[in-house]
Amino acid sequence: MASTDPLSLTFAALADPTRRAILARLAGGECSVTELAEPFDMSLPAVSKHLRVLERAGLVSRRADAQWRHCSIEAGPIRDVVDWAAHYQHLWQGRLNRLDTYLQRLQATKEKSHARKPRRQ
Repeated sequence: MASTDPLSLTFAALADPTRRAILARLAGGECSVTELAEPFDMSLPAVSKHLRVLERAGLVSRRADAQWRHCSIEAGPIRDVVDWAAHYQHLWQGRLNRLDTYLQRLQATKEKSHARKPRRQ
C-alpha cells in the first residue's frame, strides 16, 4: 500500500537521482519537457513518467502552451522537507558540539605530550 501523506510523496520523489536532476534544472527557470529531456539518455515518455511522480508530490507544475508543455518547480514541498529536518537540527548540533569538545581535548593532550621536556642539569 503506497503512502499518500505529502512528506512521504516528496521523499519518494526525491529518492531518484534523475528526478533530483530535473528539479535542479527547473531551479534555473521554467523549461519545456523536451528541454528537460535533453541531457538524459532516456525517451521523452520516460522523462514524462518522472515528471508525473514529481507532479504527484507537488514538486513540479506543468502548463500547456499550444503543443508545448512547460514545467516549473514548486517550492512548497521542499519547504516542508526543510521544516521537517529542522526539528532534528538541535540533535545534530549537540552531537557536533560534543565532537568539537572531544577533538579540542584530544589536540590539547597531543600538544602536551609533544612539548619539549626541560633538560636535567
